[in-house]
Amino acid sequence: MSTPAQTSVTEVEDTSVLSALRSPRRLKTEVLAGLVVALALIPEAISFSIIAGVDPRVGLFASFTMAVTISIVGGRPAMISAATGAIALVVAPLSVEYGLDYLIAAVILGGILQIVLSVLGVAKLMRFIPRSVMVGFVNALAILIFTSQLPYLIGVPWLVYPMVAVGLVIMFFLPKLTTIVPAPLIAIVLLTAATIVFAFGVPDVGDEGELPSSLPSFLIPDVPYTLDTLSIIAPFALAIALVGLLESLMTAKLVDDITDSHSNKTREGWGQGVANLVTGFTGGMGGCAMIGQTMINVKVSGARTRISTFLAGLFLLILVVGLGDIVALIPMAALVAVMIMVSVGTLDWHSINPKTLRRMPKSETLVMVATVAVTVITHNLAYGVVVGVVTAMVLFARRVAHLTEVVDVAHPDEDTRVYAVKGELFFASSNDLVYQFDYVGDPNNVVIDMSDSHIWDASTVATLDAITTKYAAKGKTATIVGLNASSTERHDRLSGNLGNDH
Repeated sequence: MSTPAQTSVTEVEDTSVLSALRSPRRLKTEVLAGLVVALALIPEAISFSIIAGVDPRVGLFASFTMAVTISIVGGRPAMISAATGAIALVVAPLSVEYGLDYLIAAVILGGILQIVLSVLGVAKLMRFIPRSVMVGFVNALAILIFTSQLPYLIGVPWLVYPMVAVGLVIMFFLPKLTTIVPAPLIAIVLLTAATIVFAFGVPDVGDEGELPSSLPSFLIPDVPYTLDTLSIIAPFALAIALVGLLESLMTAKLVDDITDSHSNKTREGWGQGVANLVTGFTGGMGGCAMIGQTMINVKVSGARTRISTFLAGLFLLILVVGLGDIVALIPMAALVAVMIMVSVGTLDWHSINPKTLRRMPKSETLVMVATVAVTVITHNLAYGVVVGVVTAMVLFARRVAHLTEVVDVAHPDEDTRVYAVKGELFFASSNDLVYQFDYVGDPNNVVIDMSDSHIWDASTVATLDAITTKYAAKGKTATIVGLNASSTERHDRLSGNLGNDH
């Protein structure tokens, strides 16, 4: 077993750019991984541009600037950020109604908000995301990656299907023979070569939209700098910031688990903001961590450093600007096969194994299913995560509430009865507490021993006030004893100051 010091050294070596540059084998892995990701980014960026209602070049430039910038300022090495479907869905109404300049202004403001939120510590909220939500997040991602490929498999020439099958076979069996070159890259090259040599009439990247022929340039959005403009873009900017941060931080945590390493979530958060600022000022549509491409980079290709992320952006620019005519010939079947393999590798198969489901508490399974269902229905991972977290909190509160009980423990004399309150007392568990005492039948002196309980909120203090008031109305005295220091401080500060005790 490795010591903590050894583990720390291993993590630094795994993600260090310098160590990768000193190792030809690792550098080759990073370079080829970046190339595969760049190829996979092209059709995705184009399709997200169409969703957002903008020119394909806007999505492609966003992917280039996001990837290159986040490789420098981000906190999670090897993670890919680019134009994404979630951000495209957020900005689409703004783009359609007000145009590209307003969209870019919203992206810039969204980047500023991401920096501010990250500095304020929003990354710390990740600790409140349960494992069952993470599992649902991963499974929903796998489903969305797969279903996003269906349009390329419906109503297409029959040759597409055997080409996809060949691509899947290559990627499944080639790693068993050699890992010198990433299997997805081999599949893309071979299927592209076959398409060109045999003149297959199948859809290709060129059919997805026009590729840019020039480099992105600095621009300032042409919008009125007024409060009216701010009122228009602010809601969209906030949505960009929150959705982008949530997806990026969730993806960073996922990569942490896969690589068994730790990343700086706060740096990743403000890094996403900086990347969106750069993207906005170069005419891009904004983005965040791209989970499918990150899985290609980390899980399929084995990349671990910032080199692969930087090169993914650089290769993307070279491919679409300098080699656009060649890239346009890549058959979509090859890229569909890559994404199908990513979806298969992303799904947590253990979590849906019948044996696992039988052992897992029903509440945990419900949280996972809720996360998956909402995500798949809305096509928005952020919505799914929020619903999953809320569901988990409600079920946890319900479960804890049932662990609270009131026990009649002693009768020191005929005029005294002692109750013991056991459990964690908060709004959900203390609401029924008031009904668990015999106000009419109890003797004149009632002692409520709270040694085995803890007061967490004002609702509980209000309930205890209501209990003592009800006893007083019957001419009896209720005394609360045994509070720990924290509960005593809260009770003394709030008791009698919460308004109506009934």
